[in-house]
Amino acid sequence: MGSSHRMAPDRSPKYLAISREIEARIREGHWEAGMVLSARGIAEEHGVSVVTASRALQVLRDKGMIRTVERIGSYLSPAAGAPGPVQRWALCFRVTPGPWHQATLSITQTGFQEMARRERFVLDTEAFEGNGSITATELRRRARRAADSGVSGVFFLPSRLSDETAAEDESILEACRAAGLPVVLIERNLRGHDRPLEHDLVSTDDVDGGARCTRHLLERGRRRIAFVAGSPTSSHDGRLAGYLGALFRASAGAGIDAEPLVLVQPSGVPFKAAYQQLADRVLANRADGVVCFQDYTAIGLILELLTRGTRVPQDVALTGFDDLPFGDSFALGVTTYATPAEMIAEEALRAMRRRIDDPSAPPIKVLVPGRLIVRESSGRGGEPSACGDP
Repeated sequence: MGSSHRMAPDRSPKYLAISREIEARIREGHWEAGMVLSARGIAEEHGVSVVTASRALQVLRDKGMIRTVERIGSYLSPAAGAPGPVQRWALCFRVTPGPWHQATLSITQTGFQEMARRERFVLDTEAFEGNGSITATELRRRARRAADSGVSGVFFLPSRLSDETAAEDESILEACRAAGLPVVLIERNLRGHDRPLEHDLVSTDDVDGGARCTRHLLERGRRRIAFVAGSPTSSHDGRLAGYLGALFRASAGAGIDAEPLVLVQPSGVPFKAAYQQLADRVLANRADGVVCFQDYTAIGLILELLTRGTRVPQDVALTGFDDLPFGDSFALGVTTYATPAEMIAEEALRAMRRRIDDPSAPPIKVLVPGRLIVRESSGRGGEPSACGDP
């Protein structure tokens, strides 16, 4: 008797289907290491646009299957076609949507992509793609499929956006547990103040970053320094703690009257309106320095202050976090605490391997120090420079 069950059609975006087909051909040995892959050639072969073909190549690049040389092309990585077992890890980075989403995602993924190119493993960035609308049943199916395909663990950047996205994070983590996939958190714990740590976490040393940014502004003679936070997450709490600690030490040790001023970026409103409200509060409180939780908030606040005739940095000096590419794209560059992307990736891989070796060990938190990059937004002209502890 024939079965009435039919396989559901593949509804994945075209670029994902193409990337999977190319990956299968690579693994079957149809292409040799060093072979050039061009977006135009792939577009012609599959009857798609060059843009779609380029997105398929980007998926393969994220997995470490290919490497790209600027103005020359994309080459098959030696490890991609090599015989023998190849380690596979999944990336699930829940970066907050917004105007700087892609830049933030790029910074976060860079360390893992570089490590995949150096070492003999591949990255799966598709396993949980589009998870905001995926049911718990589908998430479990995807996690099981990832495990069956050879994925050994998941590097997971939780969402900080809302309680709803935090609940989605919980569903993803539960699916990973059910599939036996260990998880290492990247950059922050799950959303919530004082959230107990249930998974290994590797992050920037946010306390150090908040302290360095604040000390830097104090050294520039600023005495009314505000801190702008965005979400109830461990990363923002750490940056705030560093800010408060630096102000306390300055008041106690040097006799500086530095009273804290903590502002929270409004949520649920357009970014422009949020920056306008922040500028209102900065000016109303006569702040002469601001430590922002991320570069894009620093940029938005700088532009809003300038439109009001407030000089930056003469009247208000600002710093940010993460060293996003646009922070050094204007004449008025953003002083920032840079995320050590490659070091975070390296420590995350060590944490993952420890977790696989000892699944019952208590979760650990690994802090990786960043560096303060001084630019014009805090009062230093000329070329940016990296600063250590004062």
